[in-house]
Amino acid sequence: MPTEKDFALDRELLIRRFGRAAGTYDDVSVLAREVARRMDERLDYIRLAPKRILDLGCGTGADFDALGKRFPSAMRVGIDFALPMLERARGERGLLGRLRAFGRPAVPSLVCADAASLPIARASMSLVWSNLTLNWLTDPLPALRELHRVLEVDGMLMFSSLGPDTLKELRDALPQAYGERVHRFLDMHDVGDALVAAGFSDPVMDMEVLTLTYGDLDELLRDLRLSGSTNASTARPRGLAGKSGWATARTALDTLRREGRLPATFEIVQGHAWKAQPKVTDDGRAVMRFQPRKPAG
Repeated sequence: MPTEKDFALDRELLIRRFGRAAGTYDDVSVLAREVARRMDERLDYIRLAPKRILDLGCGTGADFDALGKRFPSAMRVGIDFALPMLERARGERGLLGRLRAFGRPAVPSLVCADAASLPIARASMSLVWSNLTLNWLTDPLPALRELHRVLEVDGMLMFSSLGPDTLKELRDALPQAYGERVHRFLDMHDVGDALVAAGFSDPVMDMEVLTLTYGDLDELLRDLRLSGSTNASTARPRGLAGKSGWATARTALDTLRREGRLPATFEIVQGHAWKAQPKVTDDGRAVMRFQPRKPAG
């Protein structure tokens, strides 16, 4: 099992960065939109009619429309730890905005909160949707326990996360002597272990690799910066790598060009899991269920 120091992230830094990125995130969120599309396709094969949906790490609210279209009668709640993201998600609140929303699913409720401490009642949600959020947590287990708490029995968690091969080209190209400039990501097996430890049952997970291409290194770094997705490790180097370090990286990356474009790998872990009937109460007592006896004859 990886040590905590390998994955420790600076939460306050992440909040500031995603807050600053609120105005530019949607312009560079190609990866998040593609992953959301694939998550939505998975729902085609799952029988589910949720009454209440929680979008954890909703950002600017880009996934609300798809969730509202699929489940038009469901109440939607969005939670994010960056308030400027929620302000973007809120959109138009005036008369014109209300008129445009007439006949559509109810406007989602928005809450600024931490994933490990949700201001949501126990067993109040039918579906939790989390698109590329768990990878921004040092340890996903506390958040997964909270998601298990807020889900009703037979409720489902559907999520995606980044795996350890994400940005491997950039990680390998940057000289290690200057420190690690791409932070680490948990692999699928560690996420699966955390799901089970949090109380979820029947987890189904898989991994796939998506590759985006860029004209040059500066274009890749720009997209990472504008989306708030730069290195947030507490062990990240504070100084610059210097001209020689970046020159070495550019040279190494140029050898990887495909049809003139630089590839950037993103390992995507996707999965879902269920909240089953509890076997013990919160204080540890076993739960015993009795079925009524069928009448004789």
